[in-house]
Amino acid sequence: MSAVPPPRTDAAEAEAAAPAAKSGTGARKPLALALLLGALGAALALLSSGRTWATATAVVAQGELPQKASGQDITGVPGALAVVGLAALVAVFAVRGAGRVAVSALLALSGAGTVAGALLGTADTAALKAKAATATGMSGAGVHHVAYTAWPWGAAGGGALLLIAGLLALVYGRRWPAMSGRYERAAGGPRGARGPRRAAAEPDLDRPEEIWKSLDRGEDPTA
Repeated sequence: MSAVPPPRTDAAEAEAAAPAAKSGTGARKPLALALLLGALGAALALLSSGRTWATATAVVAQGELPQKASGQDITGVPGALAVVGLAALVAVFAVRGAGRVAVSALLALSGAGTVAGALLGTADTAALKAKAATATGMSGAGVHHVAYTAWPWGAAGGGALLLIAGLLALVYGRRWPAMSGRYERAAGGPRGARGPRRAAAEPDLDRPEEIWKSLDRGEDPTA
């Protein structure tokens, strides 16, 4: 006759649950960090794209005309990819499995593209020349004393934060919860399953119509 194993004590149950709790805590830290870095990166890239990136002067007969170009004038890549990265950051928590891996890769690529677009914008004078041509009325107007502000580097920094958030999602994303999980039924029953039917109310013997309804259902109202 085999011996019955002793019941598990509270200490044993706590010890068995410790690895799962530790794993959940370890996954929450990268989750919070990815959310923070992704949101900050997208905001920084969008803010930087709307600021002045470059200044110059256009030479005319009367003197020099100051010109300036924003990030959107020079290149729309960082701003557009920041929006894509922000959407991907939200979508990471709406999908699972292979879909989450794909969205995490999109988030990382959006960050890398934002960095590349911002750095390439620091050597682009086409927008300044176009503004100079408009101001002087000369299609071949040149620009001089070209200088760049720190805002392109701000956009590049925002892209780097998006890239890090995407890499965190790729490494740890499989252990993160999904948005739809909180809406699942706690009972775990099949979708569309109905709860137990309410018991029929007892007929009011002082009302004849209730007695007739009970008789039609095959019930004895006097029971």
